[in-house]
Amino acid sequence: MRGGRSALGREGRGQGRSYSLFMALLLAACAAAGDRERLRAESDDAYTLAASLVTEVGPRFAGTQGDARAVQWALRTLTGLGFHNVRAEPVAVPRWQRGPIAVELLKPRVRLLEAVALGGSVATPPGGVEARVVMVASVEALEALPDARVQGRIVFINTRMERRRDGSGYGKAVPARRKGPAVAGARGARAVLIRSIGTDLYAHTGTTKYEAGPKVAAAALSGPSADALELAFLAGPVTVRMALAARELPEAQSANVIGEIPGRTGEIVLLGAHLDSWDTTPGANDDAAGVGIVLAAARRVAALGTPRRTIRVVLFANEEFGLHGAKAYAQARAGELERHAAVLEADSGSGVPFRLNAWVGEEHWPAVARMAAELGLETGANGQKGGADVMVLRKLGVPELIVGQDASGYFDVHHTRADTVAALDRAGLDRAAGIFAVLARFASERTEGLGRLPPEPEAP
Repeated sequence: MRGGRSALGREGRGQGRSYSLFMALLLAACAAAGDRERLRAESDDAYTLAASLVTEVGPRFAGTQGDARAVQWALRTLTGLGFHNVRAEPVAVPRWQRGPIAVELLKPRVRLLEAVALGGSVATPPGGVEARVVMVASVEALEALPDARVQGRIVFINTRMERRRDGSGYGKAVPARRKGPAVAGARGARAVLIRSIGTDLYAHTGTTKYEAGPKVAAAALSGPSADALELAFLAGPVTVRMALAARELPEAQSANVIGEIPGRTGEIVLLGAHLDSWDTTPGANDDAAGVGIVLAAARRVAALGTPRRTIRVVLFANEEFGLHGAKAYAQARAGELERHAAVLEADSGSGVPFRLNAWVGEEHWPAVARMAAELGLETGANGQKGGADVMVLRKLGVPELIVGQDASGYFDVHHTRADTVAALDRAGLDRAAGIFAVLARFASERTEGLGRLPPEPEAP
């Protein structure tokens, strides 16, 4: 009997321990679910912050007075929100200034065309350029033309951007802006016009990158003006006059603005957005929305108590015209990148999140996929590339969680004067802030982290 009672006792104690473990896991799961609900609770915080940056500062192109006001706004706002270790880290930035622009269709009929200089464009010669126009559908089509078809002409790259929820139409169309002027200049063109890389009626600016060859003036046409130029070819040869007065100025100073929610360990989860905008736009979706999202997300995580890993918000300088803030941040921390456990970047406007991708160690992808399902997001894929500002850190092996937001309407206003507070999706901002908060909390509290990846090899 004693043996029987002893065996039953041991079995009962074992069942008791199993039950206790089960209850502990259940309570932890319930607590985690409750925390996620708190992080995603409806709020106007992200919208309020984004609107504040737009209305109080406005356009904030790198090196301008607007940029300096944005840095002061950020320092004041992060301090007021209760962030710790708030500081501005100086960043040297290039300075480019657009001047007046005039583009006129002369033949087969006279018409003024709406255009905006591409960022970094050189000026036309004094008095402008007047020449026959050659139209191509893409950079590849331009490269296929004989040099004689390009020399002495104004090249019109008529690439149409497709509207896509995931924004992939931008990646397919943007070579016309980034590479087109350099390719045309090397072939002997006198100037370049492109159809704006956007999905609406406005003229969109954005950076162009020259190579070692001749530099020619470059501008983007609004949708209606690009249509008019395209239709003009039906009536015969087309001639355009173009005058553009852009110039480079001496290097200026900007800053990355940083604030933290200190954690219990020395590791960091970085939430990034860029503080600057183009000079022609209030920059509400690009990227005041991202600023509002990451500030709101970090604050929501802080409301749950001290995180395991520090939540560091970085508002990067000069994303639009060269990623100088991102490069400066990574360079300054070359010896401590192992402390960065994960990065997230908000630079996709104010659309509703719909997908979660990642760049994490393969063994950690199942946990990220489960998180996507719990958040009601599409499960994307691992090994994807996300934000431009955190790209430098990702290339050095730092894991990234990548929130895909609905970009169906984003490129209607991207890099245009129409990117105002009225263009913000208020509900989308709230949803995005909640999801960024949950993911920041997940990355901060996950004991085993998200792994490390081998650094990407340098391009040849």
